[in-house]
Amino acid sequence: MTSRHSRQKWRPSLSFIIFASLVLVMTLPLAGLFIFRLYDNQLIRQTESELIAQGAVLSAIFAEKVEQKIPDGIKLGAVVSDKDLPPPDDDFVPIKPKLDLAGEDLQVMRPDAQKPATPTDPTYRDIGSQLQPLLRSTQRITLAGLRVLDFNGTVIAGRDEIGLSLAHLPEVATALRGRYGGALRIRIPDKPPPPIYSINRGTGLRVFVAIPVVVQKQVAGAIYLSRTPSNMMEHLYNERGKFILAGLAVLFVTLLIGLVFARTIVRPMHDLIGRIADIRRGDPEAFRPLAHYGTRDFALLSRNFLGLAEQLAVRTDHMSTFTAHLTHELKSPLTSIKGAAELLQDSIQSDTASLTVVEQQRFLANMIADTDRLAVIMHRLRDLARAESAPEIASCSLAAVIGDLQRRFPQLHCRAEGDIEAPIAMSADNVLIVLAHLADNTAHHGARRFAVTAVSTPNDLRLLVSNDGDSISEQNRSRIFDAFFTTRREQGGTGMGLAIVQSMLRAHGASIRLASSELGVTFEISFASDGMSI
Repeated sequence: MTSRHSRQKWRPSLSFIIFASLVLVMTLPLAGLFIFRLYDNQLIRQTESELIAQGAVLSAIFAEKVEQKIPDGIKLGAVVSDKDLPPPDDDFVPIKPKLDLAGEDLQVMRPDAQKPATPTDPTYRDIGSQLQPLLRSTQRITLAGLRVLDFNGTVIAGRDEIGLSLAHLPEVATALRGRYGGALRIRIPDKPPPPIYSINRGTGLRVFVAIPVVVQKQVAGAIYLSRTPSNMMEHLYNERGKFILAGLAVLFVTLLIGLVFARTIVRPMHDLIGRIADIRRGDPEAFRPLAHYGTRDFALLSRNFLGLAEQLAVRTDHMSTFTAHLTHELKSPLTSIKGAAELLQDSIQSDTASLTVVEQQRFLANMIADTDRLAVIMHRLRDLARAESAPEIASCSLAAVIGDLQRRFPQLHCRAEGDIEAPIAMSADNVLIVLAHLADNTAHHGARRFAVTAVSTPNDLRLLVSNDGDSISEQNRSRIFDAFFTTRREQGGTGMGLAIVQSMLRAHGASIRLASSELGVTFEISFASDGMSI
């Protein structure tokens, strides 16, 4: 059979949650490095967009040069299909960047230029010579690689590869058909890469774009541009000192957060767990307040828990003592009843009467008296159970119950004094039960007067219950609220009246104590301010 503990759902400990949170905080900067790769892709798109802008300007200049040579019979290339031509009624036809580092656009290093299949037209060589100064001045500012190609893909202007063909490159071939072409290629850097090169691919990349030059719906050539995108990781490497300081700052903040968590949550939690173990071992010092609470919420939790545990411990001790006393109180009358019944049974079964009629009547009277005592004890037990039950949300005043008390005890001169209209956080029935037990106890100790004085303040309400009966000896003052303690057991006293009063008042958040008095006995009942609200 599977044990109960093996079926319990797994739950992480508080220390594990805090540790995981701290690890997450520390890994956030590392996660930022992966975000940099996305930023690298944005830098590639930005570089492509800049090259498109440059290529569009050079394409317009190249097209104008070619149009000037149309009367001279300059040759043009492939005819561009209508779907690749911009709409005639649209003034704005942008070319959007499309290269993606995370996709399949990354290609091998650009192949070398090849010898052209056909000689270059002299007219295009002349146009290239005219564009050469413009390309050099542009390259000096933009740092981009610029090449002007004729409709066959032969380089007619640029820094290198003049007279060679690039028509075998996919992006160039696309441009010679009248469409924009772009490529992202691996390159050999012209300087050693930084040590964190392996994290970033942007350092060894180069963006290539090919802009077609269209004249009269035919391809006159292409503008081929290339440039290395900005490198985020190289910038990080150059600023590595600042980033090391930032990392140390993150580590310091993480440790500080961990110490705060340990001080305010983990340490008080472990202390409370240790107290629970001490309570299970029966350590009487386990109910003392914790040395450190950490937070207000945990202070409230621990105080309420320790208070509840202490109440349960007191209740357990009380039940043990109460059970022992109850057993003793029930044993005496039961033993007496059993003994008398056995004697009567023996007398009936004997051939000669062993008990006289007077003795039989005395035994029967004792049995009836013991039965009545058991009935009184059971009645008191019911009152005690009611007193210890959850209190009702009700209130009354002393003026509302003093009349019933006077009618119930006509032999006493009962009176109420002071602020008799002050609210008491108990129902009228419960207040009457408390005062009735005190009055009954007073009547059995020779009192003739019973006075209840109400004294209210902004913080509490006190009821001073005094009588002129027999005073309580010093040795008995500390025991009068113990269950079954009585000085008039021979007269039928059960010793449960004051215990019932104390239990009922505790259930309503009140307390009772024996106050000093020059004459008779005075009890002081105190209600806290939060127990006085109606």
